[in-house]
Amino acid sequence: MRVSVEQLGFSYNGKPVLQNIHFHVEPGTFCCILGVNGAGKSTLLKCLNRILSPQMGTVFLDERSIRTIGRNEIARHVGYVPQRHCYVRLTVFEAVLLGRKPHIRFSVSAKDHRIVEQVIEQTGLGPMALRFVNELSGGEAQKVVIARALAQEPQLLLLDEPTSNLDLRNQLDVLQLIRRIVDSGRLSAVVAIHDLNLALRCADRLIFLKDHAIFSIVDKEDINEDMLEAVYGVRVAIHEVEGHRVVVPL
Repeated sequence: MRVSVEQLGFSYNGKPVLQNIHFHVEPGTFCCILGVNGAGKSTLLKCLNRILSPQMGTVFLDERSIRTIGRNEIARHVGYVPQRHCYVRLTVFEAVLLGRKPHIRFSVSAKDHRIVEQVIEQTGLGPMALRFVNELSGGEAQKVVIARALAQEPQLLLLDEPTSNLDLRNQLDVLQLIRRIVDSGRLSAVVAIHDLNLALRCADRLIFLKDHAIFSIVDKEDINEDMLEAVYGVRVAIHEVEGHRVVVPL
């Protein structure tokens, strides 16, 4: 699915948050949205699946304006992982099964169960399928939320700060999981994230927001120190360590 954002603008109570946002995401792309706190990263994600309705412009899923698509149909094409979660007392299997809701007409089918089982195995949650989500570690619970979104069988996966409050190992596990899923050809991913080094490690393209607008859109190989200083107001150096580009504040 090709995602196109054209002249998008959004305000809260008349205060502009996003202005004249224009970009596209090609199928099979892992894209990260970056910028300082309050730059509009989470707001932009919510506009991409019409949780929020932009005051200007629109989002196209392939050739269709999202304004003309019903919410249930959007949920069949777009999976969303919010920044904050409420971990209710459901088993892992039950929580992931909730992702099938956009596809269920009358009752849960054998196909629904099969897809949930496949997603649970794919995300490494098999050994804990019958455990309660609110008893899991933060990293395990985060994978459950991602698995629930994958159970929707989306063509586009939106994730808002999926590595926040996770330790280093779980941060890598979560982003490498998303990278593998994108590489499988099933979907594209758009991730709002603060950690530049994680973005450089896993993403294909980087979208930088500044002053309510897009500052730059670059392939990860093309970022440079001047660009990052302009966005974040901090001098940095970029080094290569064992094949990975690493940003170091100065």
